[in-house]
Amino acid sequence: MSPPPPSKQDAAMPQESLWLSLRRRLGTRFLVPVLVLASFSLGRLYEHVSASNPLHRIIPIPFCPPRPHHPPPPYRSFPLPGDPFHFIPCTRAALPPPLNDTDPGKTWASRFDPDPENWSWGNDTRTGKRRGIYLCGYLDLPLDYSNCSDSRVVRLAVTKFHISGPGGPKAERTIILEPGGPGASGTAQVWADGELMTDRFSDGQFDVLGWDPRGVNASLPALACFPNDGYRDRWTLLSKMDRAELASPLKHLYAVDAMANATLHACWKLHGDFGRFVNTGYVARDLDEIRKALGEDELTGLFVSYGTSIGQTYANMYPDKVGRLILDGCEYVKYDRLLGGFAWTALQNVTDVWRQGLLGECLRAGPDHCALAKPTIGKPVTLSELESRMDALFQSLIAQPMPGYTERGGPLIIAYSQLINVVYMSLYHPSSWPKTAQMLFELEAGNSTLAANRLENNWYHPEDADPHPELLINMEAIPMVVCADSYDAPRPEDGLLWWDRFWANLTELSWMTGTEQFSYVLPCRHYNTYWPEPPGVYRGDLNNTLKNPVLLISSTHDPATPLHLARTLAADMGYKNSRLIVHHGYGHSSRFDLSNCTIEVQKRYMRDGVAPEDAETHCHANKKPYLS
Repeated sequence: MSPPPPSKQDAAMPQESLWLSLRRRLGTRFLVPVLVLASFSLGRLYEHVSASNPLHRIIPIPFCPPRPHHPPPPYRSFPLPGDPFHFIPCTRAALPPPLNDTDPGKTWASRFDPDPENWSWGNDTRTGKRRGIYLCGYLDLPLDYSNCSDSRVVRLAVTKFHISGPGGPKAERTIILEPGGPGASGTAQVWADGELMTDRFSDGQFDVLGWDPRGVNASLPALACFPNDGYRDRWTLLSKMDRAELASPLKHLYAVDAMANATLHACWKLHGDFGRFVNTGYVARDLDEIRKALGEDELTGLFVSYGTSIGQTYANMYPDKVGRLILDGCEYVKYDRLLGGFAWTALQNVTDVWRQGLLGECLRAGPDHCALAKPTIGKPVTLSELESRMDALFQSLIAQPMPGYTERGGPLIIAYSQLINVVYMSLYHPSSWPKTAQMLFELEAGNSTLAANRLENNWYHPEDADPHPELLINMEAIPMVVCADSYDAPRPEDGLLWWDRFWANLTELSWMTGTEQFSYVLPCRHYNTYWPEPPGVYRGDLNNTLKNPVLLISSTHDPATPLHLARTLAADMGYKNSRLIVHHGYGHSSRFDLSNCTIEVQKRYMRDGVAPEDAETHCHANKKPYLS
């Protein structure tokens, strides 16, 4: 099926974590708002060395007893002999050893704390059930699967919620989580949701594992291309300025394009050829190695957003290994092979979710639940009136940004491009709509306090880096993966003039996030200059016969992955290989506007292996936004 022409891009956690700040800053199909322990939220710089360097060979990890100054633990010592993940109970010290460590096994074993009081335990203390534990580890895999003579490795950070506790047996299956991105952290999602996921989808019968894909967060090497996260922020206001704010968009585009080129050049200087090895096909290869290391014959997993692209790719590369695989918030990976496809495929629903969702549901809930529904002239507010008011507010910020102040950051401005990004990210999470409506209501009245504090969370603050200030945010993972996956798409002959028209088309399709999505694909103009012909990119079909059908889920009002993508994917895969849940609700994926119906279908599939009979199953959210 031909794609449409480009003429038309975690329940939300209340904590203000560094990962939440990162998610707000990235603005693409991220994710999962998660509570991140700092030791697993970010990545570190990679020191590029030659293929012959022995530091990059896999070194077996010896069994190390507890440190002698501690009493013997009441459980086993860690890591266990022969464990490919080298699991130890999670503590803040459990970061994977650096790649240039000559004895990573010794370094890792020294990070084992034998005192169970310092371990990270689950919350389940119900009678008759063991108390689960969080285990941290890493898995060394080949950097380049296509070149057996290259001894370099990627060191993938892994976190597992082990339901039976430190001395208990492995569960029958392990639910592998992949929260999306590119660039979202699977280890962080396990910290936030691991125990919830096993209870919700397996009645606590299965273990749960998350990993940081190559280039991401705590996995090594990590694709951070600025020496300090604050330096990246210097360019954000420039690179993310919306087309509507600019007197000469093309002139501005020349500057942004130069910065995109400079950023990829910095990635090449810091990481050498690593950018060739981060494509989705290689991530799928890593995923199968994780399955093997778990000792499981089939893959069991819950993959979300961009994670569904990994899942589609994996399923068709390893069709006989597909067990129980849920893809929620579906992309259609074939569109990501096209130049700019990652951007324009995501924009269809945005304006509808804004109008019918955040504004329309506000008016249906009424002024007791939504500030924007408060009458302004003594009569109920209509949707067209509210739309006009919001349009006037946004247009006023194009003409003149509003001054603001926060105690944390001092003076700032409420600019159009920043505000629409905050509003767009709130569309992912209906539970955030009351606060977003209150912010817009107060901003309309000239009070910028709430908006200023929301925008302040987008910027780097040194204290956020504790207790590992050396770790850096790897935002560059997004364009590196996106551009690797579309490296062989035909390039336009008229260069930046084509990109200028493409940008205009995106913003016409979605005034709220067209520019944001454009920023993720523009660097593809320069990717092949530094990393030609990445190996392992999957270009096969999506209709290979699978051992078991996958379960697809798509929301009717998803601002990032529209329903038509899931239906296109289901038609391509065929009934034998897929079933689709149409989730009638708001938010990105089915996770943020819960439906007992959707959850029950997922549980029967994940726990019991029973897929729905019908090609499409329709489920409705339990509650309406603003009223929950």
